[in-house]
Amino acid sequence: MLTDRKMRIGFADKIERMTSLADKLKALGVKTANTFPIPPAPSPLGRADRHAIDSVVAGRFRLTPRGEAFVAEQTFDPTYRHGEASPYFASSLSLISQWANDVRLAELPITQFAFLDTETSGLAGGTGTYAFLVGAARFVDGQFALQQFFLQDPSEEPAMLEALIDFFAPCNALITFNGKSFDIPLLTTRYKLHRIPVPFKNYAHLDLLPLARRLWRDRLPSRALKYLEEHVLGFTRASEEVPGYEIPWLYFDYLRTQDARPLRGVFYHNAMDVVAMAALLSHISRVLADPYGCLAHGLDFIALGKLYEDLTLWDEAARLFERGLELELSEADFGAALKRLSILQKKRGNVDQALRLWEQAAENGHIYAHIELAKYYEHKKRDAPTSLKWAKSAHREALRADLPVYIRKHWLEEIGHRLARLERKVG
Repeated sequence: MLTDRKMRIGFADKIERMTSLADKLKALGVKTANTFPIPPAPSPLGRADRHAIDSVVAGRFRLTPRGEAFVAEQTFDPTYRHGEASPYFASSLSLISQWANDVRLAELPITQFAFLDTETSGLAGGTGTYAFLVGAARFVDGQFALQQFFLQDPSEEPAMLEALIDFFAPCNALITFNGKSFDIPLLTTRYKLHRIPVPFKNYAHLDLLPLARRLWRDRLPSRALKYLEEHVLGFTRASEEVPGYEIPWLYFDYLRTQDARPLRGVFYHNAMDVVAMAALLSHISRVLADPYGCLAHGLDFIALGKLYEDLTLWDEAARLFERGLELELSEADFGAALKRLSILQKKRGNVDQALRLWEQAAENGHIYAHIELAKYYEHKKRDAPTSLKWAKSAHREALRADLPVYIRKHWLEEIGHRLARLERKVG
């Protein structure tokens, strides 16, 4: 650890170099942007008044080829529950691997998965943004082992990146939440800036955010990790949790004061994000393995049915849609699900079932059902009079339905073309 005098001198030198550079750029007419504040030199606190990071969170300093890195460590045993879910997932990831289009996710053992989340100096991205705290976890000897790599000073970044290499060495897959858009590009940039090989370059990568959107966008107003944690997993964080937008400023305060106590909540926030990812993956894999034993909301069945349909698993998708329609849904959601199921039945060649669904929807005033029936009788049955009857009823529904102007125009134009053609045929 640096002495107080060395720390103050080091900070003074950094500020002098930064000021000098800013003055030179200003003299040349170059405008500089204040991406984030330059912390002033720390006040000359006595050693008893300072609170180093290792006195606030449990961890140790790890020696790397590029210097020392501080790493906080904790483990979660198999009895740990994150709300209603466990970080330990026993169900197959085969369907998830099909959805992600990466067979490795289904083939790799659980011990080769790494869960990762970063806390950064800002959200703008680019070379001016760096990760000052990286939380990473994997399964080691039957334990979910979490390690958090922390920058006491930005100058320690190469050492932190080297320490991460050792952590990632046994792994071949990454699990993140919005990591494909943010965390991984950011870390890749930092590795390249320091001319250090990227340790996860060829890993399989599952980003849980797009999958969460597929499963819950119709039912939940937010798909943020903390919201899913509360409303899907049933877990509420402790009072030491800090909002994400405060985290960069708490770190800048730490650089200024060298008081690590406010960072305890940042470490907690990061740890819960990483554990929540593992618990969410465990929950999703269990839902996919046994949806009828896990789900209770109609929209969840409908969303899962859409996912199965996209994977061309049409029989199971139809069963999921049918189960969702049996549960409580709003009129709009019921109509949309019924439409989806009827079209799916048509794809499957189950025309009788599709007809029944279209007739049911037509009775409830759904325009699409009248048009589907008109199509069926015109093209499949070659029955132009009956098709014309359904096209006329579709026109009446479009005129009296409470629709936005552009939607009404779309329906009336489509139906008008169909009516003209059918009237010529019947003529």
